[in-house]
Amino acid sequence: MDENKNLETLFRIVLVEPEIPQNTGNIGRTCVGTNCELHIIGPMSFEINDTQLKRAGLDYWQHLNWKYYKNYDEWFSSVEDPARIFYFTTKVSRTYFEPQYKKGDWLVFGKETKGLPPEIINKYKNQAVTIPQSGPVRSLNLATAVAISIYEGVRQINFIK
Repeated sequence: MDENKNLETLFRIVLVEPEIPQNTGNIGRTCVGTNCELHIIGPMSFEINDTQLKRAGLDYWQHLNWKYYKNYDEWFSSVEDPARIFYFTTKVSRTYFEPQYKKGDWLVFGKETKGLPPEIINKYKNQAVTIPQSGPVRSLNLATAVAISIYEGVRQINFIK
């Protein structure tokens, strides 16, 4: 029996139209290690059975609690409390340190090349956050951003294994 199945879900990580299988594999592995669910919104530019994804996720993918949605609206209709969604973007000034995260929160990340669509950020500006950066880069790697975000929530909740 998979011991993670008996633990309460920490966070629900949402990837909107992921493009790079290695990132999704790494994110899946991080989700298994932190007891987070992974929610993938299509379309994707690869298949879940992609060798690169499986290699990045190693043998952890079988332990991952994940779900695929055809589009954003299908995913959004499954959210029981939209106030507990946090949208990660480089387009706002509010940092990801500011919200008070709770178990079960949704952390939403856009595709690697474009991020989240502007219409989502504009509609939910009060729930949009950024990971501050001082160096000359446009954004962090998606898998890195997801891990940083999960562990800020872990720090806040004082999660002890």
